[in-house]
Amino acid sequence: MTNNFLKILITCLFLGLAESGWAQANISGKEALFTEPQRYTTYFAPNPPVVDGNITEAAWQAAPWTDYFTDIEGDQNPRPTYKTRVKILWNDTCLFLAAELEEPQVWATLKKHDAIIYQDNDFEIFIDPDNDTHHYFEIEVNALNTLFDLYLDKPYRNGGLALIPWRAEGLQSAVQVQGTLNQPQDIDKSWTVEMVIPFRTMKTGKITTPSDKDFWRINFSRVHWDTSIKNGLYEKITDSQGKPKPEHNWVWSPQGLINMHFPERWGYLFFSRQPAPKEPAAVFTLPTAEKQKKYLWNIYYLQKEYYQKHRQYARTLLDLAAPANKLLPPETSPEIKLEATTHQFMAYCTGPDNLTYTINQDGHLQKLNFKK
Repeated sequence: MTNNFLKILITCLFLGLAESGWAQANISGKEALFTEPQRYTTYFAPNPPVVDGNITEAAWQAAPWTDYFTDIEGDQNPRPTYKTRVKILWNDTCLFLAAELEEPQVWATLKKHDAIIYQDNDFEIFIDPDNDTHHYFEIEVNALNTLFDLYLDKPYRNGGLALIPWRAEGLQSAVQVQGTLNQPQDIDKSWTVEMVIPFRTMKTGKITTPSDKDFWRINFSRVHWDTSIKNGLYEKITDSQGKPKPEHNWVWSPQGLINMHFPERWGYLFFSRQPAPKEPAAVFTLPTAEKQKKYLWNIYYLQKEYYQKHRQYARTLLDLAAPANKLLPPETSPEIKLEATTHQFMAYCTGPDNLTYTINQDGHLQKLNFKK
């Protein structure tokens, strides 16, 4: 923020100053945006798998599966009709992914790179290496192994533009069908995707290479269309207006809404330098800062609602306070500050460790380079 900004600083302790109105952080109506994201530990693979679509080879055997996918909005919706799950490995240069998609009728039509792949049934990957919700990557693939890869500088909600000409250099992918492709007369079992993504391709100025105990944000999505078979061909089932019925969106970590471009809702990918264990290992513990960031996201969502109503951002935290019947988890007591003008704002969250994180009107989450 510049010196021309009107700065209004209000500090409150969430657990200590109930009279501020922010002792109760109002998330009423937004509970689905504050559920715990999924977590997965990826183990080091000194002998990585061959990318051929076969995910039963030795390199994959010890790698744990994710939980089966759920509906994108969460458990309040019916469970997906077909099961989907993923395995992940890594080495010093690449991320390796294996996906298994249960499907009795495997079909695909699109063959051109960067076609709108989700018009077919597809498998999608979303990766934010630095956990700031900006500068992230999306990769989609169908059962023909046709790829769509893109880079976004920020989410669409914040005016982000999809850089479709971006290419994931060095990416390799393969698909195997456990059954037949585009043959409606028989019943298939599934299709599997295997992919290797070099770390050097996921860069925005410098190569992003993880180290032991680092974590990224990641999510996986499966788009599935209801179809019928007419004259030996697959057709999407239509509504009364003759338009295809909405697709199903099944994901690893629930988004809480039908939108994959809320990177703060993606799951956590934890990197372990250890080889994959023979027995299931404990899920890694999130740093305290990740829990504190919920307060920043609550301010962001409330500010967007406030702006839509008043055409300006709230200048103080008290302006955002509202009767609340839901609380954010009180694991910590961060200090919260807000600076705002009509069209911009910056919120600050400082925890007991004196580390400060910020969020602005674009939803850009950053860690300050100094301690208070």
